[in-house]
Amino acid sequence: MKGAVQRQTVDLSSFPDLVVIYLGMRVNAWTGIRTLLGLGPQIQDAVDKRPEGLLLHENFIMSLFPLHLGMRQYWRDFDALEAWSRSMPHRQWWQDFLKSSRGTGFWHETYFMRGGMEAIYDDLPAPIGLAQFAPLQPARGPMFAARHRARLSGQLLPPVIEEAQFYGGDGPA
Repeated sequence: MKGAVQRQTVDLSSFPDLVVIYLGMRVNAWTGIRTLLGLGPQIQDAVDKRPEGLLLHENFIMSLFPLHLGMRQYWRDFDALEAWSRSMPHRQWWQDFLKSSRGTGFWHETYFMRGGMEAIYDDLPAPIGLAQFAPLQPARGPMFAARHRARLSGQLLPPVIEEAQFYGGDGPA
């Protein structure tokens, strides 16, 4: 029997350290629309500059009501993703968001070719993704940094903001 559907797959052997990250921003208040629309062109500009290690960037709409936009990115490896997340303009975006979410919620979920996942959820009114079935816990101590959440070895780069500075104390509570 000849199949009517053309099936294909991919050979990922050239990408042993591939990382896929889903990111999203959800409008929580009217001011969040301005935040979201202001970041869109900035994100596109950063993607157009082809950061080292970024293989592909795709945008998608998760919902219109409430407005919830997403991105999927494929990175050569976590080191490239982590280095970019510590550089400008991402560093400034993240610092600004952590001072005030400006009416938006943000999240990301990261999946590793070699196994493992990690995620963060900020200012979301209800659990999404992994948080809908896995217990949530504060992003404190080892759970503050993506490298630690993913249980990856290697040198931890300086964070965009120190945990003590973010939480207003001297360390994990």
